[in-house]
Amino acid sequence: MTVPTDRLDAGARIYVSAVIVAGIATVVLSLRALLIAPVRYDWFLLALLTLLTGSFTVRIPSVSAKLSVSETFVFAAVLLFGPAAATMIVVLDTLIISFWLGKASRRPSRILFNMSAPSIAIWMAAHTFYWLSGVQPLALTPTPRPTLTLLLPLFALAVLYFLLNSILIAAAVAFEKRAPLFLVWRRNFLWLSLNYFSGASVAALLLPYLQSEQGDFARVVGVLLPLLFISYLTFKTALGRVDDANSHLLELNRLYLSTIETLAMAIDAKDQITHGHIRRVQRQAVRLATAVGVTETRQIQAIEAAALLHDMGKLAVPEYILNKPGPLTPAEFEKMKLHASVGADILSAIEFPYPVVPIVRHHHENWDGTGYPDKLAGAQIPIGARILSVVDCFDALTSDRPYRPRLATKDALKVLADRRGQMYDPLIVDLFMKVHSEIAPEATASNGVSPLTAISEAAFPSAPSSTRFSRLEEITASGEEMLALFDIAKGLTGRLGFSDVSDVILKHLRRMVPSSLFVFYTYDADADELVASYSSGDHGPLVSHLRIPLGQRLSGWVGANRQTIRNSDPVLDLGETARAITPRLRACLASPVVAHDTLVGVISMYSTTADAFSDDHQRVVEVVARQVAHVVQQALAFDSERHGAYRDQLTGLPNVEELRQFATTQRPLGHGGAPMALVYIDVLDLKAINSEHGREVGDRVLNHVVSCARANIRPADVLFRYASDEFVIVLLHTDRALAAAIGNRIKQAVQSQSAQDLRTVRINASVGVASMPHDGDSVEALIGVARRHLEPAAITNADGSNSIH
Repeated sequence: MTVPTDRLDAGARIYVSAVIVAGIATVVLSLRALLIAPVRYDWFLLALLTLLTGSFTVRIPSVSAKLSVSETFVFAAVLLFGPAAATMIVVLDTLIISFWLGKASRRPSRILFNMSAPSIAIWMAAHTFYWLSGVQPLALTPTPRPTLTLLLPLFALAVLYFLLNSILIAAAVAFEKRAPLFLVWRRNFLWLSLNYFSGASVAALLLPYLQSEQGDFARVVGVLLPLLFISYLTFKTALGRVDDANSHLLELNRLYLSTIETLAMAIDAKDQITHGHIRRVQRQAVRLATAVGVTETRQIQAIEAAALLHDMGKLAVPEYILNKPGPLTPAEFEKMKLHASVGADILSAIEFPYPVVPIVRHHHENWDGTGYPDKLAGAQIPIGARILSVVDCFDALTSDRPYRPRLATKDALKVLADRRGQMYDPLIVDLFMKVHSEIAPEATASNGVSPLTAISEAAFPSAPSSTRFSRLEEITASGEEMLALFDIAKGLTGRLGFSDVSDVILKHLRRMVPSSLFVFYTYDADADELVASYSSGDHGPLVSHLRIPLGQRLSGWVGANRQTIRNSDPVLDLGETARAITPRLRACLASPVVAHDTLVGVISMYSTTADAFSDDHQRVVEVVARQVAHVVQQALAFDSERHGAYRDQLTGLPNVEELRQFATTQRPLGHGGAPMALVYIDVLDLKAINSEHGREVGDRVLNHVVSCARANIRPADVLFRYASDEFVIVLLHTDRALAAAIGNRIKQAVQSQSAQDLRTVRINASVGVASMPHDGDSVEALIGVARRHLEPAAITNADGSNSIH
């Protein structure tokens, strides 16, 4: 065992230096003793045999240890010639081995340490042997001693030599790897005790002959060496067969696990929204388990396999539930909960050599006993399941989902902290909070690039690439169209307005078709024009409410002819507006939206990359346009019907009257265990802004707040204008911790992402959060609690006349 001292810290370097100094002192004392009392020729024979047999080792399968017979001659040197002679043999042995190893092991610091540790060990062990036995070296005295009286001191010699040598080296390794000393010693050195005790046993067999008057060590060696060599060959052959058998089993195990892994990755591809989730969770769970202190190999292997297979039960969950863009109904949630027990039942048919099934079954149990499927609590939950649940939650929070955008790392950690002791093991959460940046570096990196964007780019590259699809990528890409068909056509209802419908359409299309600007033109039959009723992108406001006569420009031609165009120049559609956009738009994909042979509008997507849109992009947009046509038509009619009574004229949001209706229809959601949360937003100092800058600026401030709120909520969440300077967001199937994180993000966005024309205005907002059923069993109760959570200054701004109490 060698120690790379160049990677040791200051404390470890002091330790290594101390061992080297003590070793050099031991060698000097031994040389001095040999100069005073020289040894006979037998010593050179022992040294030669030690060096020769030290090079013949047998590796123990599956253990980082090797066996040799050289220790026999080291112990013989102790018995015949004393501590000094034995020490010098060990020194020669370590020096020769150091030069036989690679160049990295020939550095002076390594050579000195590897020489010093065994020298100190054998010198102290030999002196202990002679102190216990009270005899002189056999080569110096003809007086024999009964063999039985030397067995105990000989055993002490072997034990002390092994412990001192292994612990001295294990300590240096522990310093280097920053691991517990005992753990390092047990894993790497315990098996080496066989070397020492087998050597001591052979030395004990030699004692009677060495003490006899006819004792001639050379003749003893002549008889012993062939026997040792034959034993070495026999043992090496036997262990070689064991090693071959183990290698065969490992190869079968790798094949077996790779087959399961392929199945798990295919299931991962089926769940379009969580694509890549299980691979990240697997890596992070194993890292966290190691950090927690799980050292048993079987347990680590169980966590590794369970993390890969924990969503196996999703085979029994319909895809429309897996990929639903909004919150699940109670019945759908009950169906989703089956995946834990179903996955465990599927895997129970496989005879795993480690406990995988319990982890898969219980990875949704809660620390307080409110989880599923068996409502286990505390330490009843397997440690692997507790680790997996924390990692699973963190990865889900920091990933984009159809029902919400991903959270920033700090917000996700806050959610974990809020659920500490309720859903998750407090000790595991605390440790994860400390080491998350090392365990989950993917989450930090993903804060800059959305995983959904990465999937979209992998499935539909915007430029020619030599990279070919993997089979799993093909599964994911082919499923995207199905996801759009269901999530967009079935997930939207007539209750949503055109803006809400367009939000959902855009969020799904962005997963499949990369674009810089998205515009939904609606057809105004009275004027025979297309109107840019919805736009999103870096320059969306520039084209807002743009009107194009039917039959003119690109989108007008698409609407009149009801045919898709692809990769045309956006200047032909947007005119000078396209030239004003930097970087310049270079490609346009436009497709008609037609319901029952009636033109509803045109979906137009623009890109800054030339020829950005492929045949696949065109096919996806056409399919989506066909499927959403009737939904868009219903949304436009719904907007028209309630425009006066239920819509705020300034922001276009549902007003307090709509909130009353919503509160009545959604009241049952607070019961039966389905959570609901409410975020209350108060725009601070709006009256002062109106007085100082004018009401027009104040109106732009309110629209800025609305824009920030919409960007940070899910399609199924509902945003209301509650009062002149107050807004309410209702979040279905959301707990208080997640709602607080969303509210904090909205507040930060309002304060830091000021609109370009509002740079001279300081915009601030106060946010309050309440959840059902913890804070009440109705929307009215939640509003009251959320308002009380605002700062006192914010409460005085509330307009009581609009209260729904």
